[in-house]
Amino acid sequence: MTSSELRYQVIHIYKELLFLGRNYPLGYDYFRNRLHKAFSSQAHLDNEEQIRKGIARAEFVKKEIEALYYLKRYRTLKQRYENK
Repeated sequence: MTSSELRYQVIHIYKELLFLGRNYPLGYDYFRNRLHKAFSSQAHLDNEEQIRKGIARAEFVKKEIEALYYLKRYRTLKQRYENK
């Protein structure tokens, strides 16, 4: 895989995480700043294997955030319909 493809993957996962951050409980600005710091701290990586591991970790974080949102939605719906 070429470096341009890896770069595309990194940018793509960054944008996906930014999109998910819109509904973050502590606010979008908090999420965006933390995300930027996390990605900036890994900007020095030039080994393809390390970059792949970083992308895999970002995918894991994305799934965790999605699970957090689904759980929050489930609890809200359960609370609404349980009382009726």
